[in-house]
This record gives sequence, C-alpha cells and structure tokens, in this order.
Amino acid sequence: MDYTDPYRQSLDDPQGYWARQAEQIAWFKKPETILEKTPQGSDSWYPDGELNSCYLALDRQVEQGRGDQVALYYDSPVSDTREAITYAELQQRVARFAGALKRLGVGKGDTVVIYMPMIPEAAIGMLACARLGAVHSVVFGGFAPAELAIRIDDARPKLILTASCGIEFDKTIAYKPLVDKAIEQARHKPQQTLVCQRPMLKAELQDARDLDWYQAQEGVEPAACVPVLGKDPLYILYTSGTTGQPKGIVRDNGGHAVALHYALRNVYGMEAGGVWWGASDIGWVVGHSFIVYGPLMGGCSAVFFEGKPVRTPDAGTYWRVIAEYGVNSMFCAPTAFRAIRKEDPQGELAKGYDLSSLKWVFVAGEKLDSSTYDWLSGLLGVPVMDHWWQTETGWPMTSAMMGWDKPSEPRLGSTNKPIPGYDIQVLDGDGQVLEAGEQGNICVRLPMPPGVAWSIWNQPQRFQDAYLSTFPGYYHTGDGGYRDEEGYVYITGRTDDVINVSGHRLSTGEMEEVVSAHPAVAECAVIGVSDALRGQVPVGLIVLKAGEDIDDETLEAELVQRVREQVGALACFRRALVVPRLPKTRSGKILRAILRRIAAGDDYRTPSTIDDESILPEITGRMREAGLV
Repeated sequence: MDYTDPYRQSLDDPQGYWARQAEQIAWFKKPETILEKTPQGSDSWYPDGELNSCYLALDRQVEQGRGDQVALYYDSPVSDTREAITYAELQQRVARFAGALKRLGVGKGDTVVIYMPMIPEAAIGMLACARLGAVHSVVFGGFAPAELAIRIDDARPKLILTASCGIEFDKTIAYKPLVDKAIEQARHKPQQTLVCQRPMLKAELQDARDLDWYQAQEGVEPAACVPVLGKDPLYILYTSGTTGQPKGIVRDNGGHAVALHYALRNVYGMEAGGVWWGASDIGWVVGHSFIVYGPLMGGCSAVFFEGKPVRTPDAGTYWRVIAEYGVNSMFCAPTAFRAIRKEDPQGELAKGYDLSSLKWVFVAGEKLDSSTYDWLSGLLGVPVMDHWWQTETGWPMTSAMMGWDKPSEPRLGSTNKPIPGYDIQVLDGDGQVLEAGEQGNICVRLPMPPGVAWSIWNQPQRFQDAYLSTFPGYYHTGDGGYRDEEGYVYITGRTDDVINVSGHRLSTGEMEEVVSAHPAVAECAVIGVSDALRGQVPVGLIVLKAGEDIDDETLEAELVQRVREQVGALACFRRALVVPRLPKTRSGKILRAILRRIAAGDDYRTPSTIDDESILPEITGRMREAGLV
C-alpha cells in the first residue's frame, strides 16, 4: 500500500476512513454515529457503539482459537521469575478477579486506582476493571504518597489495587506503607485496598480495610464482560500539568480500540501470533497502549518485563529477552539504548544471542540522536524507526507504516511522516501555516483521529484551555519543529526548549544532536542560561561513556568546535560541563525544565515523576562549582 492515497483519504473524508477501520473490531452493537463534537470542542468517535475492551483483548482471542497461544511472557530478572500465560489462562484469571471486584461493589462507571509494579497481576487488574466497565487509573509504582493522594482525590476510587513491594535493581521497595500514607493524606477514602503479596516482602494488612489479593477471589463467580458505550471512559492516566496539578487524561473505549488495532497492524507491522515487546511500564501510556491493550487486542504474544536495561544482571538483558522469546518488533526509549551503550560501547554482549527474529525497532519519548541511531542500527542490522506521540494521543502521530508494502524510509533527525488521521501543520505565533523548512508550533488540524483523549477527568474546560484554545481549529501539541518538502516531521523539542541568543532563536535539540555525536559522550542535555550580553547562551551537560578518560578541557574544546562547525558561531556554545548523571523521569525523559530553573537560580518543585531526587542537589552543586548558578 502506498502512503499518499490513504493519508489523503483520511483527511478528505475522516468519518468514512475511520468507519472502515471500525469494521476491523468486534462490536456488540456497531456504532450508528461515527463522530460527534463534544461541548469543549474535541472529537468523540463511535459514541453510541457498544463493546468491551477486555472482551476484545481476551474472550475474542479465545473464541478465534488462540486460547493456547501465549498472551503474556512475564520476565522478571530482578525477581528471577518467568511465566508464560496463555490467552485462556489470562481470560480465566481476569474473569475471576473481576468477580472479586464485583463482589466488593465495583461496577460500571466506578473508578479503581492501580499502584503496582510490573507483575502480571497489574495487567489482570486493568483488564478486570475493563471487563466490568469500571474506569482504572494506573499510577506509576514508586510515586510519593503526596502525589498518589492527589490522584486519589481526583479519581475518587472505590478501591485501590497494590502489591507488597516493587523492585529497583537489587533494592526492594515497600509499596503498602506508601499507599497507607497516601490514603491518610487524601480527602477521599477508598473503601478497601487489595494487596498482592510478593514472596520477597509481606505487607501488614489492616483489618477491615485491606484484603489479600488471592483470598478475595475465593469462592467468587467469574464475571462476564459488561457492554459499554464507545464514548464511555476506559481509563484515566495522569500526566504532568503546567500548574503542578496533574491532568487526568481520559481515554474512551471505542476510539481507543479502533486506534490500537490500526496502529498495531499498520504502524508496527504486527500480525496475530507475532511476538511484541513494549519495553516500558504500565504506569505510562506506552504500557497501556502497547504492553496490555494493543498487543492483546491484536492477538500477539506480549513481553511483560520487570527490570532495567542494565544491571539486571548486565547490559545484555534486552538482547537475552529478544532471543529467548523470539521478539519480532519492539518499542523502547532511546535513553535505554544509551544506557546499554554506555555500559557496553562495542555491543559485545549482543553477539552472544540470536537476534534473527527481530524485524525492526521503534523508538520514541526522547530525541533519537544520530550517534545512538548509528550504533543501534549497526549493531542489530535492522531498521530503527523513530516516531512521535504523546500521552494525550495514546498512539503514534508520526511514523513509517511498517504494515504497508511501501513504508516511508527513515530519515535521520525526523520522526517520519504523519500517520493517516493526523493533519499536522506548523504554525507561527499568529496561527498562520508556515512553509516547509520554517520552524514553529506543531499542531494538528481538527478533527483528531480516534483514540486521542478528548477530555480531562473532572475538568473538561481545562482540556479546552490546554490544547484547543491557543490555535482555534487545531490541537496544540506543545512541541516545536518543522516539516520538509516531502512532509517529514522534525521535532526540535518543546516550544520552551528554544533559546534566544542575540536575537537568534536556536533549538537546543539541534545542539544536543551535535554534542551527542562525540565518541566520548553517552548522553547530554543542552540548556540556555542567562547572559548579560546575549540574553541567553547554551551550556552542555555531558555524561561520558563508561571507560572514557578524556579530560574535561579537551572535551569542552572539541564540543565547542563541533557546534561551531555544525550549528554556527552564532550559537555561542562555549561551555560543556561533565556530570555523572542527568535528572530523569522514571520513563527516561531528561528533566530539562528543572535544569533550566537550577541554572537560573529559580525555586523549583521536585517533579513527582523524577527517578532519583538526590540528583538535583548533586547537579546543583556541580553547576555552582562551574559558576553556572
């Protein structure tokens, strides 16, 4: 299939195009209305259709003869546990757990908060909620109690599902005390907490409120799938908000199911029976879309991995997983591959595994620098596909269509072309469409395709204000960049990642591309710092590869010269500071906004998503020593 015709069809006749895609899933009652506008101006797809997302993910697959096929390969090097769960087994476990939830009073429209590590019970909890028509909200395991309390107060769950502990490398983290403290802080008090006891740590259960995960299932009747409307919410997923208050992104059932089936087949090129690995966590949108719902709705075997790319036990863990389960395609953030490369620069550990099952690798979430791209593609010998999406969209906005006969070629620096349904335009500050090559605000002309969030939980006006009001008629992504003459999209970073040097607007992402290509650099962040003469000047914060012993002055001189040659003298890049590590979210994104505030000497609030709080005073001290603060 060629790209041009279907893409144009999706823009010229969006309702017709997505009505045809909706035929690919099994509805209890097919929708009569394909698209309707919501009061806040967003788009709701298939609002009156009836379906059940758990049915599509499990029961439907069993009915089609995939009962004996593996649904989830649970692989946990941190607990030395592996399990292959078939579709029939998973369906039975979910139906039984849904029966337990039903007995506890959970029904259609109720909310349930899930605060769990990457264990199969977490996916079972999600699917059991979907089976009953309840709305789940997965909170990344390890969030501080105060942040969990905020989400409890907003979602107002009837129950909380948790586990006795999570594992970070060789460290056991007790979850139950965090949940207890969150409930204590929250105004809303959930009725009960179900606790999955893990063998490495047993939690103390409070009488009356706390229940053992498996004891709660004793003697229950397995629950049947409850039909819900296409517009009914499937889940709430909280993402960071500029006000400090998280935004509860609402995902519907109908558009979500159609979009994930479409993306799995057409974007990722997966067919039923294939083995897929989304190397993420269910606490993030990737985990919702492409660890649990997408692969299962598409009849694939999904890898459900609890661990890290390094030190579990070494930097060859990812290669071991690919070889052991015969992974055909995978999704990962570039930061994970940079971590692997830092520990194993020559990729020696990959040579001990048969990686022939792998067809291609997808990356997103962070900018794919040319150095990492070259290393990874050279090591694996398969296409490495950069693509782009957001929590709010729930599935990719730009990518090659690997399920088509003629997927567009990767183009270094670009996240590829828009996916059908996404009419991506680059606008200036006045909302005027810019020509190819001109940088501006990346926006999507309405209507957005199915699967994209169309409200914020309890705050519909906030959705309008955050995404639809800046440029009327468009969804504002908050990212900046440009398109080239052939329609390839280039993301240069968030619109606040552009710095003004002597009146020149320069992308820090472009400078990061140059800096990260240095053979000694594992990863980097370039930020703008105040300068009395030029307004702002860029500074590079550099993490070296393992074993590199280049001295700081030599490295700085080489990086300054590289940026001068490849970006230009107008960039005024003159400082490169070597640091042991960079502050990141638990999903691997570098916290550039915090780095900018540290450099400016501004007060800041430690982000709830930070992986390790201790790095902030560490990097503040390092920047102060260098005279940057």
